[in-house]
Amino acid sequence: MELHQLKDGPVEAAQALSAIIRPQVQGSVRQGSSVISEPEMTGELDAVKSREVLGDIISEPVARRRLSKPWWWALGGVLAASALWAPAVFVYGLGMQKPSAHGYRLEKDPCPSVRLASISAAVAPQVSSDVVHSGLLKHAAVDQAQCSITVRPHTRSKQLKVGWSLDYYVDITVTLHKETDPGVEFEAQQRMTDQGIVPADNVRTVPDLGDTAYVITRDISNTELRVLDGGVVLTLSLAASTSYQTEDADDEIGEGPEMPDVSSYQPAMVNDMRDLMASLKH
Repeated sequence: MELHQLKDGPVEAAQALSAIIRPQVQGSVRQGSSVISEPEMTGELDAVKSREVLGDIISEPVARRRLSKPWWWALGGVLAASALWAPAVFVYGLGMQKPSAHGYRLEKDPCPSVRLASISAAVAPQVSSDVVHSGLLKHAAVDQAQCSITVRPHTRSKQLKVGWSLDYYVDITVTLHKETDPGVEFEAQQRMTDQGIVPADNVRTVPDLGDTAYVITRDISNTELRVLDGGVVLTLSLAASTSYQTEDADDEIGEGPEMPDVSSYQPAMVNDMRDLMASLKH
């Protein structure tokens, strides 16, 4: 039958095709020969497994999309990422413990009530001290107090307003860490000062003071005491400075007083630090 004879209608065309194909299929079965299979389908579709002749319609199973395997790669990526961020969540999230305050509180500015009894006694029999600067920072992560105090021997304050004088300056900083432990940085920065990095020989451990304490000699006229106690870092620095005051610009300045070695005051600094630490605990 010619193909142009199949144009009468869909039903007639199906019947005509059935008439052509059925004898061929039956002949193949009788002769024991295999029916030629459909060509294998490539790409993402599986090959057609079978075909059935039902009445006058050839029925074939719908080709199924092959299950691709990129999801194994995606799963592997998720597992690898989990292995990386899970420890981070533990360390910085649930596993992070806040530092202990050890009873310290910074509820108000401590500078007006700071006593420097030992330093004052070491400097001169009689001195006057003035708080020249103070400040208190309150924050959810850190509380910090800063004090700058001038210590003057009475010989400087009561004599004439001319000539050389020797003054001492005490700077105090108290930092209360509430979220992160400052211990690692405290240890790493023991040689660092605002004047640069000092040699290792300039750093000496102070026993029985807080958790860890160092005294740092910057130079002959400048020394600093640092203490770590739980989540609190305390510093007390002592510096000597000379100045000349005159009422006549033509005055001969002459040679100033010898600069003292303030490292000799380090025991007095330790005593005043103990007093400060005790005053901040509640």
